[in-house]
Amino acid sequence: MATAARPLYNFLVRRNYIFLGVIFAGAFGFEMAFDTISDRIWDNINKGRQWKDIRAKYIQSEDDE
Repeated sequence: MATAARPLYNFLVRRNYIFLGVIFAGAFGFEMAFDTISDRIWDNINKGRQWKDIRAKYIQSEDDE
């Protein structure tokens, strides 16, 4: 197992600028995934109680005026 991971280590960790790039890209990807998943969970739990769900009941269209 250690010999299979050595090329990955040599590519990602040996050079500081590549290592930092991997960390920043991983943090950005994790943030995007976490935000998307938590928003979907929130929307699913609060379905029908959010403004985007009930807006049509309270806003009149221009044709009705």
